[in-house]
Amino acid sequence: MTSYPFLPTSLVGSYAQPNWLIDKTRLGERLPPRVILDALWKPSPADLEEAQNDATIMALNDQHRAGVDIVTDGEMRRESYSNRFANALAGVDIDNPGTAIDRTGKAVPVPRVTGPIRRQHKVEAPFIPLLRAHTSRLLKITLPGPFTMTQQAQNDYYPCSADLAMAYADAVNAEVKDLFAAGVDIVQLDEPYVQARPEQAREYAVAAIDRALQGAAGPTVLHVCFGYGKHVKDKPPGYAFLEELDTCVAKEISIECAQPRLKMDLLTLLPNKIVHVGVLDLRDPEPESPELVAERIRAALEVIPANRMVVAPDCGMKYLSREVAFAKLKNMVKGRDQVRAEHQQPA
Repeated sequence: MTSYPFLPTSLVGSYAQPNWLIDKTRLGERLPPRVILDALWKPSPADLEEAQNDATIMALNDQHRAGVDIVTDGEMRRESYSNRFANALAGVDIDNPGTAIDRTGKAVPVPRVTGPIRRQHKVEAPFIPLLRAHTSRLLKITLPGPFTMTQQAQNDYYPCSADLAMAYADAVNAEVKDLFAAGVDIVQLDEPYVQARPEQAREYAVAAIDRALQGAAGPTVLHVCFGYGKHVKDKPPGYAFLEELDTCVAKEISIECAQPRLKMDLLTLLPNKIVHVGVLDLRDPEPESPELVAERIRAALEVIPANRMVVAPDCGMKYLSREVAFAKLKNMVKGRDQVRAEHQQPA
């Protein structure tokens, strides 16, 4: 069983991709892509994997320098958190996308499901040896959750959305098992759409999540948020779908708290989970001071015990500059260290 240090720090998933890897201007001008968007990448197709490898090592090094305990690959190979995995599956017509309504209310191109969804090959697992060669820290890899992928697809094959979600869950489950077998310590599912579509979520989200995580060989996390701060300005101070997640098989729940100024008493809705508490507002381009981070940690500790808390950003750091992302991470760790010292706990 993976053992965490006292008040561990973690990235949620993505880190700032370098400017030489991806066109960040074009990336920021649009909503996160649901279909493949090769035009965002700056290196040629022949050089892209090597460039993504280098960017992954860079992301690891930045996390090491900042002092983060639980590191990720920074999602350097992804145009968005979900499209890389969703479009690698059989049963999707990637040449003729469908349309769905984004959580912002806009119609966007999405994968069109025209046949049985199944995983054709390992997607993220083949790159774990590279990560393991460059870090000895706890390693977490993220995957899009089955409920969210269902909401981000046009279903032209399955009788209902619940059936599609279960098919996605089987594909995710195969990747989860391969990630743990490859040496990953923690696997996280990103399920932001349970908050955006709570009515549908109550019908089948937990069942799909549980199926996706069935038989996981290590700790699992479920991330929920209100959307990237870059694209969503006004966020509610509470979740429409949170208490229900306390019954899912994921041992840990990751939620954004800083930008929406979440009422911390809502953490009591997850009495059986380790909670990754977001302490970095990713819409704010100014790095939080360590003192502000410490204040946010203390507020959460008034509600949940330290042994059930992980300190994290609100969400992925994809849309920040590398300079700002690193400064925020560094100050997050410094703020955690202040609180850790107050509890007289060693690093």
